[in-house]
Amino acid sequence: MAFGGDGAGAGSGGGGVKAAMRFAEHVVRGRWFMFFASILIMAAAGGTYIFAIYSKAIKTSLGYDQKTLNTLSFFKDVGANVGILPGLINEVTPPWVVLACGAGMNLVGYLMIYLSVSGRTARPPVWLMCVYIAVGANSQSFANTGALVTAVKNFPEDRGVVLGLLKGFVGLSGAIFTQLYRAIYGVGDDGASLVLLMAWLPAAISLVFIPTIRIMPRNAAIDGSGPARKRERKAFFYFLYASIVLAVYLLVMNVVELEVLGFPKPAYYVTATVLLLLIFFPLVIVVKQELSTYLQPPPPPPTSTVTVVTVDEKPTEADNNAAAASPSCLQDVFRPPARGDDYTILQALFSVDMLVLFVATICGVGGTLTAIDNLNQIGQSLGYPQRSITTFVSLVSIWNYAGRVVAGFASEYVLARYKVPRPLALTAVLFLACAGHLLIAFGVSNGLYAASVILGFCFGAQWPLLFAIISEVFGLKYYSTLYNFGAVASPVGSYILSVRVTGHLYDREAERQLGGAPRRGRDLTCIGVRCFRVSFLIIAAVTLLGAAVSLLLAWRTRKFYRSDIYGKFREVAMAGNGGQQVKHEASGSNNDGGGTKDGGTGETGAVNGNKV
Repeated sequence: MAFGGDGAGAGSGGGGVKAAMRFAEHVVRGRWFMFFASILIMAAAGGTYIFAIYSKAIKTSLGYDQKTLNTLSFFKDVGANVGILPGLINEVTPPWVVLACGAGMNLVGYLMIYLSVSGRTARPPVWLMCVYIAVGANSQSFANTGALVTAVKNFPEDRGVVLGLLKGFVGLSGAIFTQLYRAIYGVGDDGASLVLLMAWLPAAISLVFIPTIRIMPRNAAIDGSGPARKRERKAFFYFLYASIVLAVYLLVMNVVELEVLGFPKPAYYVTATVLLLLIFFPLVIVVKQELSTYLQPPPPPPTSTVTVVTVDEKPTEADNNAAAASPSCLQDVFRPPARGDDYTILQALFSVDMLVLFVATICGVGGTLTAIDNLNQIGQSLGYPQRSITTFVSLVSIWNYAGRVVAGFASEYVLARYKVPRPLALTAVLFLACAGHLLIAFGVSNGLYAASVILGFCFGAQWPLLFAIISEVFGLKYYSTLYNFGAVASPVGSYILSVRVTGHLYDREAERQLGGAPRRGRDLTCIGVRCFRVSFLIIAAVTLLGAAVSLLLAWRTRKFYRSDIYGKFREVAMAGNGGQQVKHEASGSNNDGGGTKDGGTGETGAVNGNKV
């Protein structure tokens, strides 16, 4: 089959090779291959979720107590969730700069941890280890900004699907790392080698695909609702199905490897090979999509259109008087607009709704993250073998993916169909998380398997709900800043519940078991249900408080969610298409949309979006 028409027949091998090379170049330079590259980068960017596997190596080799280890975990969470620096860099540079910086930070941070844990360098002080892990974890924010944000800009009409899929692959990355780790190093490794794998693999993937991650113009042929547009939407569902198959495979393999005693090393090679085939299977979808665009006839030359450019008009005397009478920025902080309108940053940060949401997130995400980061020590204290502990981490990763997908789609469905406030879905998730915390607190026989599933699901489900609520209640104008502010709740909750509560109580119980003699600087291990009982009873109570707080937010926003919260976007779109059916290009950074002025005939072209 010849892809190009250069006059070469079927028997011309040279022409066929050239056509194949042209098509391959078309695929690699296309938007769909860029999306596939973003998937691979995201699938390798979740090293922060497998801290429980390699934390034992850090604790044993460096002689940390549990409070010190949880302090290290806190700095990991700070690095993973503070994305201000990559966001600022991405504003003024192309995406490859952000990805290159992230790759370098990933390699340096985790490599220094590996050298410290393996004894190849002198034992670093605790503060320096905190710096190492914060730098390594912060590379996840760079990967998110460089790949995920670029993918959203390349598929603006499908941003929700793009975010869900890419965030889902981040959730699966922990289970992917675990399978590759078992195949390369075996289940008997102490976890130090996993840190080395985390150092070079994500960095290598980012560097390999840097040339393909870029913002690309959208093909005019797929705009609208024609057949090309339908094929594009269907392609995203194919990506979704591929991710579901991958998640199910990872779940099945974890169960099989757990049940089969003495799972042979060659079998791990086979499972890892199948895993890589499933990860790269979306290439088939990419080739199919790019083939349909490659074989399309070139679009017709653009017809002349009338473009009305709206420029800022001179302010009238009435406008000047209104501006003089308007309150200053600081005076306006405590007088926010209606929910759903664009809040300023200060209006959002000082609003009661943001305070309530922030407290609920501290309670919910802080509790689930404490359980995930301490899975190794929890399993060890309850007498689970190391193989089961790595299985727990994989279960958390898989159900983290499921939580993100289910929460996004289910909350959207019940909101559209039954007008159920989205914060109410967050309340349900936090109630479910309480069950997982109680399973750990009471040391139920084999209950850590169920707790891993519940807490992994709840941890993943909270993130799309949190970011969706912020965008709906406070508007999209300053969403990137408010998005990052919401993520700060994670390390705050982790510090309070993991470092100050769980780590402290664990060490106190371990010292009690040793007769009250502290063993500072040496491995302090606690055995038994009592190691985490009190701390997780406290966490369950705090999570229940978070559920009550989110229920308060659901009550406060019930009228808002009963209204048509997306109606204004449709009105702006309809207004922009009305009047003389002219193409509108609005100028000015505050112009969010277009329409006819006061419902007129379209002679004005458009007005500022905040006046529509």
